[in-house]
Amino acid sequence: MRFKRMLERRATVREAGTDTRARLLDAAERLFADDGIAQSSLRAITLAAGVNVAAIHYHFGSKEALLEAVFTRRLAPVNEERLSRLGALEGLESNGNGNGNGARAASPTLEGVLEAFLAPVLRLLRDPDGGRLGVLFGRLYTEPEEIVVKLLRDQFGEVSERFTAALMRALPELPEPEIRWRLHCAVGAMGHLLASARFPEIAREFGVPDDGEDATLRRLIGFCAAGFRAPVVPATETKP
Repeated sequence: MRFKRMLERRATVREAGTDTRARLLDAAERLFADDGIAQSSLRAITLAAGVNVAAIHYHFGSKEALLEAVFTRRLAPVNEERLSRLGALEGLESNGNGNGNGARAASPTLEGVLEAFLAPVLRLLRDPDGGRLGVLFGRLYTEPEEIVVKLLRDQFGEVSERFTAALMRALPELPEPEIRWRLHCAVGAMGHLLASARFPEIAREFGVPDDGEDATLRRLIGFCAAGFRAPVVPATETKP
């Protein structure tokens, strides 16, 4: 059964194109999502891509570099759009990589910041592979720590800092740790929507409406905004 699945994956990847590097990325993305990152061997990836093992070392050098390339291919355009939207919202000129040029940042609205953060990701719902991508992102939180910590820092470090700063300007009454905690929860809500796109019948079973991308974005912004505006819950004192 597992071998049959592998052959099906191999056929699917071959249909997607003949470029070796792209075929390796497609195959690795599928296997990382379906079987897990640690469980997907280089041999399995090359078999699915229809190439030899040397091709991975030639194009990427290592499994870790291949994993980074898989996520960069998907996340770089998303994060670039996020930072571009945020820069426009703050009235900053871009210096080519989404950073401000030193001008004083405006104080954006909470909903505006959330839309800049969420909209580029929810656009993936239109992608035929969007559901699998949601599962792939979820895999990051179930894999060995050493595999994903650097990856998360490299992919999301700048985005996290820029949006945390913007949210602190939008909600100056909240302390920074609380802002970071609530942004972490917003990421979880967004990731759940993306992952659940792989099994739309489950959402229908529970009566969740499918109103399209725009309505989904509005609902998610409203949900997250309410969470950000909720009263701060005092920390519970730990008794000795």
